[in-house]
Amino acid sequence: MVRDKLPVVFLVGPTAIGKSRVAIHVAKAIGTEIFTADSTQVYRGMDIGTDKPTPAGRDGVPHQLIDLVEPDEPFNVGLYRRLALQEIARLHAEGRVPLVVGGTGLYVRALAYGLWEGPPADWGLRRQLLEEEAAHGPGHLWRRLAQADPALAATLHARDRNKIVRALEVAIRTGVPLSEWHDRHQFRERPFPSVMIGLTMDRLALYRRIDARVLREIDDGLVEETRSLLARGYDESLGSMKALGYRQMTGYLKGRYGWEEAVRRLQRDTRHFAKRQLTWFRSDPAVTWLAITEQDSAAQVAQRILDHLSRLGV
Repeated sequence: MVRDKLPVVFLVGPTAIGKSRVAIHVAKAIGTEIFTADSTQVYRGMDIGTDKPTPAGRDGVPHQLIDLVEPDEPFNVGLYRRLALQEIARLHAEGRVPLVVGGTGLYVRALAYGLWEGPPADWGLRRQLLEEEAAHGPGHLWRRLAQADPALAATLHARDRNKIVRALEVAIRTGVPLSEWHDRHQFRERPFPSVMIGLTMDRLALYRRIDARVLREIDDGLVEETRSLLARGYDESLGSMKALGYRQMTGYLKGRYGWEEAVRRLQRDTRHFAKRQLTWFRSDPAVTWLAITEQDSAAQVAQRILDHLSRLGV
């Protein structure tokens, strides 16, 4: 593959499928760094619930775009893209091919295909919308979005308040649904050639991995991590604290349900999240999918990726 510009390799797929371990083998083989595309791993001190690789677990491979802000600091896809493009330019200047790894589809799309930034935040309108939600109860804003922008609402969970508020804000401020703005933009920017690789596996096998990972995170101290974050003043209303793991453990710590129910909810919600991730990434025709099994080691999967890259001339 002859290119005027060095490419960027993307490794995507659902949570718990093993992207992080595979990526380390690939990064070592091609002599590069890992750029994380995960909207929860940007927060410092949120390590277990986000399944952030430990320093030892990174096996000497530099991981960028993690631990960027405190849990109560604002962060968005636009800021992620600007930081990621700087890191990509740095590696390209060194003659290296960056490896972007993650499951946050919006981050991947914005980085590979561009971003429609939209109008600036209207904090007064956002407060008004949140007050409206408080008055009418959970799910009210999602139902309102389903009327204003049904296409986008269908892709969002009713608890994904930040994205719902932003979508309503755009629709109100511009008079045009956010999904229509996205259609107009069409994400045709190509700041660099992209090689998209996705990992997939049998759904029941993936669900077994998800359930096992939840139990591992609990053994690793997820409850204690959540308790510590709450004690440091990070309120459950923060977007960061609504992430998988922290939301369910907060409910348990506040006495809203028992331990077994907390574990059940986390496993269920993670399975639902994985399903939404697969739906998102499968909508991109550029992704080459590799079907893996529970028996495949990270090294074996990485070798298949390296073989694919070799055939592409990367």
